[in-house]
Amino acid sequence: MKFGNKKTSKTQADRSTDTNPRSETTEHNQQNADTSRRRKNKTRKTHGVKDNIITIFWALVIALILRSFAFEPFNIPSGSMYPTLYIGDFLFVSKYPYGYSRYSFPLSLPLFEGRLIEDVPERGDVVVFRSPTVEGRDLIKRVIALPGETVQMREGRLYLNGELIERRDIGSAADMIGRPALACAWEEPRLFTEHLPQGFVHEIIETGDTCRLDNTEVITVPTDHYFVMGDNRDNSEDSRAAGVGLVPAENLIGRAEILWLSLDNARFWQIWRWPSALRFDRIFDRVE
Repeated sequence: MKFGNKKTSKTQADRSTDTNPRSETTEHNQQNADTSRRRKNKTRKTHGVKDNIITIFWALVIALILRSFAFEPFNIPSGSMYPTLYIGDFLFVSKYPYGYSRYSFPLSLPLFEGRLIEDVPERGDVVVFRSPTVEGRDLIKRVIALPGETVQMREGRLYLNGELIERRDIGSAADMIGRPALACAWEEPRLFTEHLPQGFVHEIIETGDTCRLDNTEVITVPTDHYFVMGDNRDNSEDSRAAGVGLVPAENLIGRAEILWLSLDNARFWQIWRWPSALRFDRIFDRVE
């Protein structure tokens, strides 16, 4: 009996001893599996972050190329181009029609002089250009006179190469710009069609014919320069004013093409105001 009990106890102890290594091995394998799974998850997350960074990088590169060589978005902050462009209009400007200069690219680095693949604007084009007098300031106006031509304002009337340019009164512009409190102003501002050479017709607004920039000397446009004006003639700083002057061809950025958004009394980021601020009738209008 005693020998039997000892044998039985020994057998149970042996079994207990035999079982422990298997349990430890199972636990070790489980730990290895967990470690491997964590490494795989970490590797997957690392690759995911890296892929996102690469995607964002190439998206920025493509956007930069399109902005530099094809189209760049601009918005209208002032009323100098009424009735063609309103405050709150957002538009695309095409870069390729006139070729490329340092001002076509971000930061305007002086990598070269003049223009590459140059072409010239046509009279009547609405152009965006870098101000010749204020560093970093972009302006938008209409091309009125080309290199070699003469231009003058006399009592509010435009003369090109000595010829009076026809304008026709088509009604009041008070609903667009109100009634400016200027000593030179008529009872209400008027909307005209202006008939430029080569048959180009566009609309302008005149507040009066004796305002600050309504009389100038005869100006001869030099080579590689352009004379530009705003369509809201008595509320525009343009080539008639020393603060802007004649625009060098190198300063041209591009031609205004199409409106992609128009907001009345709302900023772009104020999305909650869009439902009441959107001017649906202006979206996708061409700039002419």
